[in-house]
Amino acid sequence: MAYLEDTGRKEDRNLEHRGTKKWSPFATMPKQYIGVKEIINKQVEVAQPVLTEEQMEQINFTLIEALHTNKQVYLTYYKKGQCITEKGFIQFVDSLGNLFVFIDEVFELKNKMRLSELIDVRFA
Repeated sequence: MAYLEDTGRKEDRNLEHRGTKKWSPFATMPKQYIGVKEIINKQVEVAQPVLTEEQMEQINFTLIEALHTNKQVYLTYYKKGQCITEKGFIQFVDSLGNLFVFIDEVFELKNKMRLSELIDVRFA
């Protein structure tokens, strides 16, 4: 190192060679943060709710009505251990193919989903 005087002492030579060694413990930190984040996400995961026949019929009725009247709806669906609610418009429903398409309010993007992922549908 340019700023250290080389006095020939053993301590000075050891300091020069510490360059990469002294920062090596911090190299694992991003991996630890990723691991901690995964643990936290697993703790907040919920099981997918099981819907009754009556709830499924109500969801289908609301989807069809929202499609024909072009009303905004709140969609609550299950994805990767979380229940997510979004606001948007229903564009297409295929009950035989177990699919529906909705356009979200925020980005106005088309989202294709399975009907089996739906938990609740309500008019906005």
